[in-house]
Amino acid sequence: MLARVTGCTVAGIEGKMVGVEVFLSSQLPSFDIVGLPDAAVREARDRVRAAIKNSGLEFPKQRIVVNLAPADLKKEGPQLDLALACGVLSASSQVLIGEKGLAILGELALDGALRPVRGVLSMVLAARDAGLKKVLLPLENAGEASLVGNMEILAARSLEEAIGILHGGQAAVPPSARKMPEESAATDFAQVKGQAGAKRALEVAAAGGHNVLMTGPPGAGKTMLARCLPSILPALGEAEALETTKIYSAAGHLKDHAFLITQRPFRLLHHTVTEAALCGGGRQARPGEVSLSHNGVLFLDELPEFRREALEALRQPLEDGEITVTRLQATYTYPARFMLIASLNPCPCGLLSDPTAECICSAWQVQRYRQKLSGPLLDRFDLFVEVPRLRFEEVTRTEAAEPSREIKKRVEAARVRQRQRFVQEVITHNGQMGPRQVEECCRLDAAGRDLMRHAFQRLNLSARAYDRILKVART
Repeated sequence: MLARVTGCTVAGIEGKMVGVEVFLSSQLPSFDIVGLPDAAVREARDRVRAAIKNSGLEFPKQRIVVNLAPADLKKEGPQLDLALACGVLSASSQVLIGEKGLAILGELALDGALRPVRGVLSMVLAARDAGLKKVLLPLENAGEASLVGNMEILAARSLEEAIGILHGGQAAVPPSARKMPEESAATDFAQVKGQAGAKRALEVAAAGGHNVLMTGPPGAGKTMLARCLPSILPALGEAEALETTKIYSAAGHLKDHAFLITQRPFRLLHHTVTEAALCGGGRQARPGEVSLSHNGVLFLDELPEFRREALEALRQPLEDGEITVTRLQATYTYPARFMLIASLNPCPCGLLSDPTAECICSAWQVQRYRQKLSGPLLDRFDLFVEVPRLRFEEVTRTEAAEPSREIKKRVEAARVRQRQRFVQEVITHNGQMGPRQVEECCRLDAAGRDLMRHAFQRLNLSARAYDRILKVART
């Protein structure tokens, strides 16, 4: 007997619909799965067999052949366990699956309990786009799935409950979708002593979504300034929040499987990060740090200490807003539009630009240190900020500096104006402008053109640097 059910899997961060076809024949008992299953899907045979028996049902003593369609799509992860079990039970006439607009997903434990899976938001969105109306899944994933509108969420705790729902029983009440709790910023700009120029640069960067490179001696406050940046960034819009949550769901980073991320991500990386961890990929394709920073901030402290191949890999996402990862059996494209904030010392000892201390580095050491950063990478920064060592008077000053909440008001006002400017475009702020938008929105008068001509010739600027100067000026 042949049975068909609809399951889901995740490819990169996108959900993909999978047709699960189960055929029983009167031959020696066996259980075969075809259609490019990975190890986790092949191992589902044992989980499904044990879960069916431990749920008080009969596992058919026949030859079972399961085809996962489309056959050219690699199926990864345990998301298909529940669909496989329902297909086997339907083919053996133990379960009647009458609804065609139903997607089934979830991992099975050996005792028949349902376990949550990653990527639920992506899979439910794919099911809705495919015209399906209902989805049957583990209770722990129901809150996340409820973020998708126009879908009926059927939540179950076990295989037994799932079968009851298919027979018309009552589904478990899913928890309502919850927002990620807002974490108070660890550092407020009011706590930063001095550094008025650097604060102003970060405010401009936050308003326009520009990349910043801070240079200064150790202890000047570069890391502290970067940690303050999230406190002045506006909250994610509805579409941005859903997109960011989708990425974190596919990566398995959602807390309790029921949160909507509303605060912009801030990712601080250690200099030992590998290219694969930064860009994504691996044996089971997962989003990397550049994608986890999407719609937020990626902070690289002590930039020259990072591996050169990792830094050079940033060039594509900084330019295109996405990263393409090619692996043996597939190519994945992840969104990666983020603000890059980086810091470095002027030399290995850090004292080259310090007027109060003597640098002990040789000219060769300084040159070798700076050569770790390529010209094309530096060309992708919009703002270069000097962060000098604080004077004693600045360190001991007791007057309160401007708090982050006041700076944030100006940033939000600037973002509103930019959204109005780009209301007919797919971009939302100045840092995302392409050549056409720069030409339309950043027109120079005669005096400005003369100034840029002298700067272009004297500073030997590239065309990319010229465009980035205009974007910052527009902000």
